Amino acid sequence: MKIWFKKRWFKKLAVTCAAIPFAQCAMAPGHNMATAAEPAAAPAPKAATDADPALWVVKDDDTTIYLFGTVHVLKPGLSWFDEAVRQAFDKSDQLMLEIILPDDQAAMAQKMIPLAIDQSGKTLSSRLSPDELKAYQAALTGLGIAPAQFDAFEPWFAAMTLSILPLAKLGYDPEQGAEKLLTASAKTAGKPISGLETIEEQLGFFDGLPEEQQLAFLNSVVKDIDKLGPTLDKTVVLWGKGDTEALAAAMNESMAATPELAKVLLFDRNARWAEALQARMAQPGTVFVAVGAGHLAGEHSVQDYLKERGLTAERIKY
Repeated sequence: MKIWFKKRWFKKLAVTCAAIPFAQCAMAPGHNMATAAEPAAAPAPKAATDADPALWVVKDDDTTIYLFGTVHVLKPGLSWFDEAVRQAFDKSDQLMLEIILPDDQAAMAQKMIPLAIDQSGKTLSSRLSPDELKAYQAALTGLGIAPAQFDAFEPWFAAMTLSILPLAKLGYDPEQGAEKLLTASAKTAGKPISGLETIEEQLGFFDGLPEEQQLAFLNSVVKDIDKLGPTLDKTVVLWGKGDTEALAAAMNESMAATPELAKVLLFDRNARWAEALQARMAQPGTVFVAVGAGHLAGEHSVQDYLKERGLTAERIKY
C-alpha cells in the first residue's frame, strides 16, 4: 500500500486522536440517522445518570486552583458538569487543560505524520515475533483493518490507534468527553484557556520511547483489546462515584505490564505539572485545572508532588 494513501487515511484518524489527550488514549463517534416520509415521534428522553467525579482545591490568600480529573471520552447521558464541579468552574477566571484542543484537524495531522511514520522504512510487522504478529494481525482483522495497514508506522502509533478505534462501536464519543464540554463552556463564558503541555510535547512522549517499550505498549494493547469495553465502563463508573482509590487500583493494574510507560506518561508529567501549578500559585486568581483522572489518583499523583512542594490539595465534598 502506498504511503500517500496511508497519509489520507491517517488524516481521518487524526480528527479522532486530536480530541483525546494521548496519555489516556486507552481509557472515538457514531451517530445513527434515519429518514422517513413522515417524522416519527421522538422517543421520551432518558433521565441523565448522575455522576459526582472527584474535585480538589489548592489555595492561599489570593489564589485558588481547582483540580478536576476527567475522562476523555464518554457516552451520552451522563450528568457530571453540575453541583460542585459547575460551581468551581463558574468561579474560575481561566481553564487549564493538558493540551488546548485544536480546531484545525488538518494541522494536527501534519504534526503527527512525520512522527508516526517510521522514516527508516522498517516495517512494523518485522519487529514482532511470530506469536506477537499473529495476535496483532488478529486484532486488526477484528476491527476490519487490513493486516498491513500500519506497516509503515511506528509501534506507538499502532498501539494508540488500536486503543481508540473500538470506542465508537462501544458507544463512546470524544464529543461527549469532559474536555470538550469544558472547552466549549469556557469559550462561551470568555474564559482564557491554556495548556500544561503542547501537542508536540505529548506526541514526543510516545515517539521518544525506545523501540522495546513501544512494542511492549503495542503488545499490551493487543492482548487486552477485548477487555477495552469492560475496562472503560468500569473506569467511568468509578470516576462517576469519585472513588479515586479504586480508580487508582484499576489503572495500576492496567499499567503493571508497562511500568516504564507509566513513568513517562503519568509520573514524570505529574511532577512537571505540580511544578507548574506551584508557580501559578504565585499569581492571584482562580484556575480550573482539568486533566485525566489517572493523574489525580494513587501514588505519584499530582497531589503527591504538590505536597512535596508544601501545597495541600483538599478534596471537596458534595
